[in-house]
Amino acid sequence: MTFAVRKATAADDAAITAFVRAQPAATPFHLPAWSRAIERGCRQRAHYLIAERDGAIAGVLPLTEMRSPLFGNALVSAGFAVDGGVLGEGGEALVAAACALGLPSIELRGGAAPVGWAVDDTTYLGFVRPLAADDEAELAAIPRKQRAEMRKALANELEVVTGGAERAGEHYVVYAESVRNLGTPVFPRALFRAVLETMDADVLTVRHRGRAVASVLSLYFNDIVYPYWGGGTAAARGLRANDRMYFALMSHARARGCTAFDFGRSKAGTGAAAFKKNWGFEGVPLAYAKWSEGAAREINPLNPKYALMVRTWQRLPLPLANLLGPWISRGLG
Repeated sequence: MTFAVRKATAADDAAITAFVRAQPAATPFHLPAWSRAIERGCRQRAHYLIAERDGAIAGVLPLTEMRSPLFGNALVSAGFAVDGGVLGEGGEALVAAACALGLPSIELRGGAAPVGWAVDDTTYLGFVRPLAADDEAELAAIPRKQRAEMRKALANELEVVTGGAERAGEHYVVYAESVRNLGTPVFPRALFRAVLETMDADVLTVRHRGRAVASVLSLYFNDIVYPYWGGGTAAARGLRANDRMYFALMSHARARGCTAFDFGRSKAGTGAAAFKKNWGFEGVPLAYAKWSEGAAREINPLNPKYALMVRTWQRLPLPLANLLGPWISRGLG
């Protein structure tokens, strides 16, 4: 079967979006809006490839051209996402077109792995489960130990607020502190605003006595909520604000018509994975494929060679981390 592959333009966005929404394996990261938000927010060039048969879209491959003096250059599908890869038909033609773009490495996060590519299906787990019918049923669905923590969180003096791009600043303050404490550079502020302004997304924030202590930016796609960029301040743990945040998001998403909760990916064997399991989510291995000329780039913070960097970053004053972080993280992808 023959496919014609070309790079999409803005004029193709509506047709691509309709195609993506109709695919069972699609995620919000396959949408052209995601690629454009990444390009706008991180200044990394998008290459959105479409495979056509008889003039109709048969398959797509969203790519972000990552260029970094620290981490190397690569094409990533999808950039700054936990999923991506070829969606639909024409995979061989789409991958061949990606290779022809001339980058030394290609990373596909999901989708069918091309023959001969290195596949990692042990590092990451994905966590998804259906939402319950109401708050009481949701509490009942949470394993007993976590349910007890959740009831304590509900008893605390916490306020929950939601909104769109107008909440971006408050979210960024919380998220930046959270990732600094984890030893990770924060993404550019412009990235969050671009996603909120171009996609079906919102922010849910938990406040304690008027101060934001936990916040999450979520995506919505095909009746699934994706809590994507979330975190809490140092005060959040004692207040159980993160527990309150995710439970409130389940209720908020249900009110929006969502039927499933995608808790995102976590590295196997980490505290983040254990936290999600405590909520009643079962981890499913995610398969990522790589091709490279020479050594592939390595950006896993659990790699021992990054351990010193992580410990150093955790000790940085927050203003300095927020100044340097966006310059570094825009090359991670």
